[in-house]
Amino acid sequence: MSISVGDNAPEFTLPGTGGRSYSLSQYRGSPVVLVFYPGDNTPVCTKQLCSYNDELSQFAGVSAQVLGISAQDVASHEKFASKHGFKFPLLADTDKAVHRAYGVLGVMDMPRRSVFVIDATGIVRYAHRAFVGVTFRPVSELMDALTSLR
Repeated sequence: MSISVGDNAPEFTLPGTGGRSYSLSQYRGSPVVLVFYPGDNTPVCTKQLCSYNDELSQFAGVSAQVLGISAQDVASHEKFASKHGFKFPLLADTDKAVHRAYGVLGVMDMPRRSVFVIDATGIVRYAHRAFVGVTFRPVSELMDALTSLR
C-alpha cells in the first residue's frame, strides 16, 4: 500500500518518548510533519533530526507538530533524543505496521527516509520517499509545503 498527496493519512497510535503514546488524531486541527527515518544515532538521521529540531520555531510558527518515527524501540529513542536535545516526540514502530501503511518500506523491508505533511483535517498534502537515504528534505521545503496550506 502506498499513500499519495490528497489521500487520508492513515491513523496510528504508537509509544514514544516522554513515556506516553501518540496518535495522529490527537493533532487534528493542526498540521503534522511526519518524519520516517531509518535509525537512531546514524549519521544522516542525526543530521536530519537535529536540523528539524534547530528550526522548531519555524514549525511552531505555523502551528505544525513534528513527529519522528523509526523501527527502534522507545529506550533507543529516549537515549537518542536525550543525547541531542530533541524537543519533538520520537515514536517506536517496532513491527513496522505504520511504515507499511504509509508505503515507506523498501528493499528487504528496510525503512526509507520519508516525510509527509498532513493538514489539519488529516489529508496528506506533501509526500516524499527517498530512494537512497543519503540526503533529507530541508526545513525550507517543508515550510513551503506548510505555508501553502494557508
